[in-house]
This record gives sequence, structure tokens and C-alpha cells, in this order.
Amino acid sequence: MGRAATMTEAEARQSADVLAEIACAAGTVLRRWHRADCPHVTKEDGSPSSAADLEAEALILQALTARFPGIPIVAEESARDLPAGDLFFLVDPLDGTRDFLAGTPDYSVNIALVAEGRPVAAALAAPGLERVWLSGRDAYEAPIVEGRPGPARPVRARGAPEAGLLALGSRRHGDPDTAACLAALPVMEVRTTGSALKFGLLASGEADVYVRCGPTMEWDTAAGDAILTAAGGCVIVPDGGPIRYGRLGDGYRNGPFAALGDPALAADIVLARGFSCERPISAPRP
Repeated sequence: MGRAATMTEAEARQSADVLAEIACAAGTVLRRWHRADCPHVTKEDGSPSSAADLEAEALILQALTARFPGIPIVAEESARDLPAGDLFFLVDPLDGTRDFLAGTPDYSVNIALVAEGRPVAAALAAPGLERVWLSGRDAYEAPIVEGRPGPARPVRARGAPEAGLLALGSRRHGDPDTAACLAALPVMEVRTTGSALKFGLLASGEADVYVRCGPTMEWDTAAGDAILTAAGGCVIVPDGGPIRYGRLGDGYRNGPFAALGDPALAADIVLARGFSCERPISAPRP
């Protein structure tokens, strides 16, 4: 694989294929624990960590180290405080741990290769739904067949429907800023969906918008951001630009963002600059 500035389209796709294989293998681990008695603890930040998270992350780290030697890895459970560098991986071995422990199927495995602040190859596996998304320069979806990606097909995000937007919301995370942002859009329906799976559904043209003004981490969003962007959508922050990744100084913490299937919706998005909702602004028209 080439370095960040010289990665070709073929190299990006090859990397994405490998990441999808690894994400699906981690998904096999998660499925063994799903709806079983999975030991778990509460971390200092109040989020849960389970035996499934740890086992899946160990598999991912071992596989990435073997296939991409020398590239740093920032991972939620065991390597969340490491410096990133110009080229690095962001890994969430189990996004949606609370829902996973509750027995719901919409959890995900997120792996992204980040170059100079933006993801360039990614995989997002939803083992409970037997679906995996991947992207290099383009976005694809494949079924998960016996723990591996099946034949992939290209996916594209859809244009905003005239009848109204389908918004995806978090089952366990809501806040007034997000509600206010959605209230300014022609939303026909809000459907609750767990984890980064929301990005995959947007990329496949099954929904239109996902807004999150509450805190998230870079490993929660990088893979989905890459896939949705490659599918023709976008993920914007309050100034209208993309999320920048590798911000160790911020503890790899994201600010507010909006994930959109149709980039034309960016002109109507109003996001708080910070979690205190100090001064909302509208994103510039693309």
C-alpha cells in the first residue's frame, strides 16, 4: 500500500477489502457473545466495556499489525491515548455496547485508515444484520457470509425525497441541540437506530440525515464518515467543513456533526459550535 499522499484508487480499495475481512472476523467474535452472559464493567467516562469489546479489539489489533506493519493504531479499549501521526488507524471493536448487551442487533465494528486528518479506507460491519460496508474512493456494501464479506455491490446515498426526510436517531443519546437542528428540516420520520450503522444506512440510500450534537469519539465516526462520503453524502461540523481526525489534544473527541445523504441539505443545517450551544451557525451553501 502506498503512503498517504500517493495512495491510488486500487490501493485504497485493496486496503478497504482487508479492513472488511478483519471487521467481519471481529464480528464473529461479537456474535459468540451476543445475547449471552457477557461480563462487562463501567469505565471512568460512564460507558460500558465488555469481554466482547476486548476480545474483538485484540483480534483487530493483531490483524492490523500483521497486514499493515508500522502504522499506528488508536483503539477505544486498549490504545485510546496513543498519538496518531499522519497515517494511522482508528478502531472501535464494538460500537453500541449498551445496545449489544441489551440484545439488540444494531451494533457495529468500525475500522478506518486515516491519512493527514481524513479517512481514506474503511470498513463498517454490522454482524447482527449480516451486512458490511467498505470504502476506498467508492463505497460498497456486501453481505456477511460465514463470517466473511460476500460479493460487494456499489452503493450511493440518495437525494433528499420531496415527501420529507427520514432521520436516524440514537436509541440512548438525545439532546435539545440535536432536536432543534432536526426541527428546522423537513423531517417526515425519525427512526431509532444504534451505533455507526446509521452511516451505512445513509450510504445505501435507506435514510437521509443523522445529527449528533452530543459527544462522540473519533473511532465512533471515522469509518462511517469515510463510507458515507465515498457514497456521495457528507459529514459536516458547525463551520460546514468535514471532521478532522487525529486530534489527541482533544482526547479524540468530536464536536457536533451532521451526516447527510444529500450534500445540498448542508445549507439548512444549524449546528451548535459547542456542547453549551453558545452560538449556532448555518453551514455555508455548497
